[in-house]
Amino acid sequence: MEISALNFPHTTSVVSRKQFDDHVTLYQGYVTMTNETDKTLATQPEYETASPTGGHFRGWKKTETYAIDGVILHELYFQNLGSQTTAPGPKMQGIFGKYYGGFDKWKDDFTATAKSARGWVILAYEQRTATCRNVLMDLHDEGQILSMYPLIILDMYEHAYFLDYGTDKATYISRFLSNLPWDVIEKRAVLL
Repeated sequence: MEISALNFPHTTSVVSRKQFDDHVTLYQGYVTMTNETDKTLATQPEYETASPTGGHFRGWKKTETYAIDGVILHELYFQNLGSQTTAPGPKMQGIFGKYYGGFDKWKDDFTATAKSARGWVILAYEQRTATCRNVLMDLHDEGQILSMYPLIILDMYEHAYFLDYGTDKATYISRFLSNLPWDVIEKRAVLL
């Protein structure tokens, strides 16, 4: 089944219009690659040459997870790019208190995780241990916890911020955290 890119208007004050538009173009490429991968695996799988050391089938199966994770992560990221300073709602305040000892301690941990990340940082509820964790992912398909449910997603690949912030990751992270759309985050947390 072919997927389509979602429409994300530039409504954030975290990044410029140019930075945002270039990033959306990159996201659309992941949508295209997901569709190409699905088509290739459906019509030309070459099952007989499957091998753990490489080849056609293995290559497309690795591309499959990288591309679809790229789609999903970008969609969640764009949805939680905000444009005004607000405060976390009661559900998220409870989560920060329970798992981190408060919002400020969570924010410190999230910021340190983001500064350490080469790809993504995600505040996620992890079902096996029934805890919320700030998860560091260097690649779209590497580092995630299998049973995690994402609440806040920050893209730390340089393509997400470099036009506006250069090497100043700290300011990008701070602006992101200061402009989170807490209504969106509260809706994600409703399942917890």
